[in-house]
Amino acid sequence: MKIVAKSVSRRTFLGSSAVIAGGLVIGFWLPGRQRLAHAQGAPKPPIHPNAFLRIGKDGTVTVMVKNLEFGQGVTTALPMLVAEELECDWGRVRAQLAPAAPEYAHTAFGMQMTGGSMSVGDSWTQLRTVGAQARTMLVAAAAAQWKVGADACRAEKGFVLGPGGRKASFGSLAEAAGKLPVPQKVELKAPKDFKVIGKPTRRLDAAERVDARTVFGMDMKRPNLHTALVAHPPVFGAKVASFDARKAMAVRGVANVVQISNGVAVVAKDFWSAKKGRDALEIQWDPGPGASLSTDGLRAEYLELAKKPGPMAKKPADAAAIKSAAKTVVAEYEVPFLAHAPMEPLNCTVEYRGDSAELWVGSQFQTVDQAAAAKALGLAPEKVKLNTLPAGGGFGRRANPASDYVREACEIARAVKVPVKTVWTREDDIRGGYYRPMYVHRVEAGLDAKGAIVAWNHAIVGQSIIAGTAFEPFLVKEGIDETSVEGVSDSPYDIPNLAVTLHSPKSPVPSLWWRSVGHTHTAFVMETMMDELAAAAGEDPVAFRRRLLARHPRVLAALDLAAARAGWGTPLPAGRARGIAVHESFGSVCAQVAEVSLEQGAVKVHRVVAAFDCGLVVNPMTVEAQVQGAIAFGLSAALHSAITLKDGRVQQSNFHDYTVLRLAEMPKVEVHIVASAMDKPTGVGEPATPPIAPAVANALFALTGKRARALPLGKTKWG
Repeated sequence: MKIVAKSVSRRTFLGSSAVIAGGLVIGFWLPGRQRLAHAQGAPKPPIHPNAFLRIGKDGTVTVMVKNLEFGQGVTTALPMLVAEELECDWGRVRAQLAPAAPEYAHTAFGMQMTGGSMSVGDSWTQLRTVGAQARTMLVAAAAAQWKVGADACRAEKGFVLGPGGRKASFGSLAEAAGKLPVPQKVELKAPKDFKVIGKPTRRLDAAERVDARTVFGMDMKRPNLHTALVAHPPVFGAKVASFDARKAMAVRGVANVVQISNGVAVVAKDFWSAKKGRDALEIQWDPGPGASLSTDGLRAEYLELAKKPGPMAKKPADAAAIKSAAKTVVAEYEVPFLAHAPMEPLNCTVEYRGDSAELWVGSQFQTVDQAAAAKALGLAPEKVKLNTLPAGGGFGRRANPASDYVREACEIARAVKVPVKTVWTREDDIRGGYYRPMYVHRVEAGLDAKGAIVAWNHAIVGQSIIAGTAFEPFLVKEGIDETSVEGVSDSPYDIPNLAVTLHSPKSPVPSLWWRSVGHTHTAFVMETMMDELAAAAGEDPVAFRRRLLARHPRVLAALDLAAARAGWGTPLPAGRARGIAVHESFGSVCAQVAEVSLEQGAVKVHRVVAAFDCGLVVNPMTVEAQVQGAIAFGLSAALHSAITLKDGRVQQSNFHDYTVLRLAEMPKVEVHIVASAMDKPTGVGEPATPPIAPAVANALFALTGKRARALPLGKTKWG
C-alpha cells in the first residue's frame, strides 16, 4: 500500500520553519479529524506546523516530540516513525520534548495533549511524512550539487548516495536542503518495506534513566528557587475561614505564607522548611456541604439509583425479551474511588518575571495548562513559556482540565515574585486530588433453554468525569457520558436486546480519567458476568465467548491466542485455577488468562498470559513493556487499592494504606502480540489494564466457587 501525503506551501513553510545552527528544520501540518476542535461550526484554527525535525551539521537527527514522556516510550516510538522515512542512521537519532505551542497540537483535537493511548496513532502519518519530506529535500540538495537528476540518487543510513560512488552526509547537506521548497507530495513506504518500524528497539532514553541524567520536575533547579507546599481543604469543597501564619513564619527557612484560591501556601528556601512551616499553620476551615460525605452513604444511594429508570445509552430491540428467559441471573457490582498515585509527586516550577513567565512541568495537557497559567499570572498565553519535562508516571492525573497544581504554582509565584517549585506530597494528592469515580452496576441477564443470551439489562451509576469540562458538549449527549458506558454500550459481544442505562449523580468529590477511563469498571463487570452466564449455561467460558464473537474476528483471535498460549483446559497443580477475560478499548484488543491460588486466604497471581492486538506494531519492545506495566497497574486496583470517605475526608494517605502491588506480588507476564491485519497502530498504554481484574476474579471462581462482584478482590474472604 502506498500513501501520498500533502504538505504545506513554500510560503507557509518559510513562515514557520527555519535553518537553525546550519541545520535543516522541517515543519508541516497535516489535516486531521478535528472532531472536538471544529465541532458545532467552530472556526477552523490557522494552519501551523505541528512537528519538527532538526538535522545538525554533525548529522545528528533531533525529533521534537509533542507528547509527554512519562514511561510509555514515545521518545523512542515517535523518532522511529521519522527515521523510517528519513533513511537516517538510527544511532544518531535524538528526541527532545516540545514546549507548549500550537504547532504541536493533536491533529484531531486541536490541542497539545497526551492521553487516550493516541500518541503513536496520531503521529503515524504525520511524522512519517516529515521524514519523507526531509529525505526528499536532502536528495534534491545533493543532486543539485552533483548536477544530476534526483532520481539518480538515494538516501541510506544518513547519507545521500549518487552516481559514480558519490556520497554526502545529511549533515553536510542540511543547510542547502533547508533552502529548498518543501515537496507538496511525498510517497510513504508500504509496511512490507519497513526497516525500522516493527523492529524491537531499545529506548533512546534508557541510559540517562539508569544513570540519573534525566531531569524530572522534582529535579528542577533555578537560581534562588524556593519550594512551596499548600495546605489544602481537608474536606472537598471547604474554604479557608481564617488562618494564623505566625508559627509558620517562625520556622527557619520559611519566607512567605500566602492565601491562594484553594488553600494557604507556605514558601520556603527548601522542601523540609516548607513542610514544617505548613505543619505549623493554624487554619480555620468552613467545611461546606461535603463534610457529611461517606462512601457507605454513596454506595446505598447508588444501589437504589441502579434499580430506577434512567437515561438510555443503548435501547433494546425488545424491552420485554427478558420475560421470556428460561433462566435469569441478576448481579450487583461495586468498584471504589481510585487515586492515580504516580511515583513522582505532582510539581510545577514557575519563574514569574512580571511581563512574562516560564514553567517547567510534566504536563499531559500543555495547551490547557499554558492557558490556565496565563490566566493565573495575568498574562497573555504567548507570554508564558511552558517547558515539557519527562514525568514519573501520570495515569491521567497530569491531564487535568482544571490544571489544579499548575494554576496553584502560578498563583504562588505571582504573589511571592521569586522562582517557586510547588510540590504536592503524595499525601496531598491522595487526600485531596482527583479520583476515578466509584461506580455501581446492576445487571439482569436472561438465558434461553439452550443457554443462549436472550436479553441483557445493564444499569450503571457513577459520577461523570466529563461534566463541567470543555469536553462536555462533545462527549455528553442526552445525559449520557460516553466514558461512563464505554465497554458496555459498544460491547463486541453479539448480545440480543442489550439495554444500557446511566445515572450520573453530582458529587463534590473531584473526578478525573484514570488509566483506561470507563473501561476500568465496565470490563470487570462485562467479563465476570460473561463468565457467570457461561457457568449458568453449563458451558466452558472460552467456548461461550467464542459463540458471541463470531462477527468480531480481532477480539476472537486475541481470545483464542491467549487461551492457547496459557494451556486453557490443561491440568494445573492442585490449588491453582485459571480465569480468562477479553476486552476491546482504544482501538486495541487484549485477552488475558490469569493463573491464581490462595496463600493463607490471600490471592496470589502466579502467571498472566496476554494476547494483544494493537494493529501495526511500531516497537515490539515498547508494546511488551506497556502490557506488563498495565497489568501491574491493573493488579493494584484488582487486589488492593481503594479510596474511602468518612465525614467528608479521604481515609487513605500514602502507599501504606492506599496499597499498590508490591514487587513480590508481581506475576510472570507473557505477552503475545497478535498478527494484526491492520495497517496502522492502535492504542498500547491502556488496553491491557481492564482485563486483568476480571481474569483474576474468574480464576478465583474456578478455584473457590465464589463470585467476586466488588473490587478490590483482596477484601473478599476467599479461604
